[in-house]
Amino acid sequence: MLEALEEAKKAADMGEVPVGAVIVRDGEIIGRGHNETETRKDPTAHAEMAAIRQAAEHLQGWRLIGCTMFVTAEPCSMCAGAIVWSRIEKLYIGTMDPKSGACGSVFNIPQERRLNHFTEIETGLMQEECSGIMKDFFKQLRKRKAEEKQ
Repeated sequence: MLEALEEAKKAADMGEVPVGAVIVRDGEIIGRGHNETETRKDPTAHAEMAAIRQAAEHLQGWRLIGCTMFVTAEPCSMCAGAIVWSRIEKLYIGTMDPKSGACGSVFNIPQERRLNHFTEIETGLMQEECSGIMKDFFKQLRKRKAEEKQ
């Protein structure tokens, strides 16, 4: 999760929502990413999607069997779907997203028994640090917006 937090910091430094993700297989990081939605003007440029793409490229295939994802904030429905489709076996989440999280908060797509794959989920890993970076980012954003209005 420390590596995912480093990715989240990269996103924050770019003015992006600070979410970071890494994918590990056999003790090696094979994919990493951070949010770049604003930078790339791409609604799919989420941390999880970047990490999945990089891991698939590393493995030369889209099935990420034997892989674990560490992500600082609960994935959205798009990313949760990609986690299922890519066959990620385990997902560690730092902080939950009660407004749009799709891995236990609003929905639980990776553990939907009607789908073809089930992902084990563990939440709260480094929760304080993961929620803290999000809180700090949005506090700064609100402050900047208030200053722009003046």
